[in-house]
Amino acid sequence: MNETTGAVRKNIWSRAKDMAQKSPPERNRYVDFLRALSILAVVVGHWLVAAPYMKDGAVEGGHLLGILPWTQWLTLGFQVMPLFFLVGGFSNGLSWAAARRKGGSYASWYGGRLQRLINPVLPLFLIWTLVAMFGTLLGIERGVVAMAAQLALIPVWFLAVYLMVAAVVPLTWMAWQRLGFASFWMLVAGAVLIDVAVLRFDVPYVNFLNFAFVWLAIHQLGFAWSEGRLAPNNALWWGVGGLAALGLLVGVGPYPVAMIGVPGAGLSNSMPPTLALLALGIAQSGFALALEPAGRRMLDKIRIWTAVVLVNGMIMTIYLWHLTAFVLVMIAAWLLGGIGLNVPPGSAAWWLARPIWFALYIAALFPLIMAFARYERASGSDKAVAHWRLIAGLLLICAGLGATAAISIASPEGVTGVRLWLVALPFVGAAVAQFGPVHRLARSG
Repeated sequence: MNETTGAVRKNIWSRAKDMAQKSPPERNRYVDFLRALSILAVVVGHWLVAAPYMKDGAVEGGHLLGILPWTQWLTLGFQVMPLFFLVGGFSNGLSWAAARRKGGSYASWYGGRLQRLINPVLPLFLIWTLVAMFGTLLGIERGVVAMAAQLALIPVWFLAVYLMVAAVVPLTWMAWQRLGFASFWMLVAGAVLIDVAVLRFDVPYVNFLNFAFVWLAIHQLGFAWSEGRLAPNNALWWGVGGLAALGLLVGVGPYPVAMIGVPGAGLSNSMPPTLALLALGIAQSGFALALEPAGRRMLDKIRIWTAVVLVNGMIMTIYLWHLTAFVLVMIAAWLLGGIGLNVPPGSAAWWLARPIWFALYIAALFPLIMAFARYERASGSDKAVAHWRLIAGLLLICAGLGATAAISIASPEGVTGVRLWLVALPFVGAAVAQFGPVHRLARSG
């Protein structure tokens, strides 16, 4: 078994090295590095803050940030989703500009992106629907099933937001071309107005608009990067300015230091995002781009670049399935009598045990990657569907992903124990957006 596993790993590394050696010299490797770094940081952060423990023979879902308040400072380093939107802006800007030069249509451009992003999600939904259904039918307490499904499917919220941000690239790119950095500051102003409305005047629900204002603002910085408008020296000042703003917002303003939600906290900086998270994103973007020259020199080393290529080839699979691996390890520990779960979260023994638990999570994640990475590598269709199908499919998909993160696919009622209508939304949306009658759209150039 060990020889077989070693051979598989060697084969995977060989393929990645071959791809790395064939990379065109003009490719900005630092973009791929930041993409991999941001997702891996999120994975490690999730594995760290989730701190289940045994209580009265049952597993309780502890949260490290609530148990040890000082760990909330760690989120300044582990909340790196802004870097992913920065990279998304860089890639989307270059890709859309290239598509326009070649006379490509929006439907072809976005349809391919939508398909590549949603394809890896559908197996995750299907597997967890079956798990929740059979778990309920086997008599497992519905609360336990719901907790497991909710935890495993947390990552899908991000895809709903990113798909929406990518969908409006033609508009945001046009704004960048016409207004430059003013398009960024207009979005910042929108985020400021939203937070003032919520925190000063208690206006309900408008804070959800910051999912657009905050992430689109960081995405605009990606456009600036792609056109060389954020050189390392200038970027450093952006980092300093963002950090100074964050310090004021957290130290003097009403914002908590935790950049993700903390159970029982009155205000979350991430759900929905706030001005504080935007300041963190500006700081991270500035410092990351200031380090670009050093990073690109580092990535000239073939072993490091091969590792980056390897991770990027399965990046969505790692992201989507890492909490499923976590849940599998927790189930195994529970079935073994709660082994390792009787240690109080945050204690010295708990910290010393983290390397062992992380090794178990990686071991559980590896076969999931082997099984499901193929869906990530499937190429998107280059055919253009009608715009109404594309938009309708997108809305159905995002409604399903967003509702899954908010209320879980597991249902407290019904025979199946699953909200089948919710599960169906991404599948129906994908079918509407990708299949059915296809016609040739007029080329837009």
